[in-house]
Amino acid sequence: MTTPTEHLPSDSRDHRSGHLHEADHVTRVSNRRGGYVGSMAVNLVMLWLINGWPGWEAVPFLTDRTVLVIGAVNASIIARVVADAVNVVLNLPRPRALGDIVSIGFGLVALIEIWQVFPLDVIGTAWEVVARVLLVLGFVGSVVGLVEAFSRLVRGRFPRE
Repeated sequence: MTTPTEHLPSDSRDHRSGHLHEADHVTRVSNRRGGYVGSMAVNLVMLWLINGWPGWEAVPFLTDRTVLVIGAVNASIIARVVADAVNVVLNLPRPRALGDIVSIGFGLVALIEIWQVFPLDVIGTAWEVVARVLLVLGFVGSVVGLVEAFSRLVRGRFPRE
């Protein structure tokens, strides 16, 4: 049996104060920044693939109506890249939450436009149902993400810290 003052190897918190040890805090900050840079890289590659080579036209199940939603999709990706760039520099909970709110908001707008335009060549097939279900899951996930980000904006803390 352990007492509250013992330090357990699997726990990086000081059991007396409940605070993270400095080395663990530095590691978490470094890991977060690395995650932001990785997210930026993936999103920039996605922008290049969609708008450059091979371009969205190379995707066989997208129709010509994709041009009607590509602006919203691009805006969503750019909003995430900008939010991640701010996070790399500042790495503060409230700006991160605000960036999440903005980028999720742009993503939600893109999902709504995709739902309305539905630029997929699957209408009248079982794949249409699958695509619609996935869009609904995106709507639900976005709303949950917005609520969670608003909560972090008010609390001013990173999750699990």
